[in-house]
Amino acid sequence: MNNDLLPADLRVFNAVVRASSFSRAAEDLGMSAAYVTKRIRLLEASLGTPLFHRTTRRVVVSEAGERVYHWAQRILDDVEHLVEEVGVTRREPRGLLRICSSFGFGRRVVAPALSAFVSRHPAVQVRFEVFDRLVDVAAEGYDLDVRVGDNIAPHVIARKLAANHRLLCAAPSYLAERGVPRKLDDLAAHDCLVIKERDHPFGVWRMRRGEREHTVKVRGPLSANNGEMVVQWAVDGHGIVLRSLWDVGAHLRAGRLVQVLPDWRQEANVWAVYPTRLDRSAKVRVCVEFLEAYFRQGGWMQ
Repeated sequence: MNNDLLPADLRVFNAVVRASSFSRAAEDLGMSAAYVTKRIRLLEASLGTPLFHRTTRRVVVSEAGERVYHWAQRILDDVEHLVEEVGVTRREPRGLLRICSSFGFGRRVVAPALSAFVSRHPAVQVRFEVFDRLVDVAAEGYDLDVRVGDNIAPHVIARKLAANHRLLCAAPSYLAERGVPRKLDDLAAHDCLVIKERDHPFGVWRMRRGEREHTVKVRGPLSANNGEMVVQWAVDGHGIVLRSLWDVGAHLRAGRLVQVLPDWRQEANVWAVYPTRLDRSAKVRVCVEFLEAYFRQGGWMQ
């Protein structure tokens, strides 16, 4: 076995594992599929074992490949930290920063923040992706998840970026037709617009009033996995929605929506979630500090 393993080949290998495809990995890396195939073959020859099971439809990592993937993540992480600790990146962040968030918040809030960030730090390249599910930042290869919601797994590190909460609201036309709910349990008799988005349990709203918590099961004629669509349905008069203040604030100020049951709210703060300590990565640390300052200004709530 040849012991001269190259970190670049391990990066190619990790990309293929994450993509389950040589062609998609090549696209992600900006390389040709032929080059990716060549590097994997050389790595397999160096290790003396096949790393993938290949079929006409998919690429599946082998048992040996699983072990290599585990070690490759640690090795590449250590190499990156070594470079950051002894090189210029300790003073000036640089390199690829992989960031994710949710659909609506990512488009409306995080994307403009990242635009301002890269203008200030041109040596950092940001790859930003949005999802309708919770992301395991460590397992899926992300440096940072900008997340709305207080459900934080114990194996990651999180820093609160901003205070935020979700509130109940509906269009005046809906309330005029169906009446205004007076207590939380009244929601069971109303049309509620349900969202399946990231950490939201579908059809279950957990609310807080002071120190009291209460859970209510809701239903309605319309549901979706995208908050922006559901807010528009609420504006159109189809029912009651539970959304973040940043998302419905403009509609409330304009009178298109009216808050109901104002004593009840759902905490949904904004967090930066990352897999390792900030002092181990200059680019992640600087980005988190930038986002803290950005959210502190408050313009994102408009």
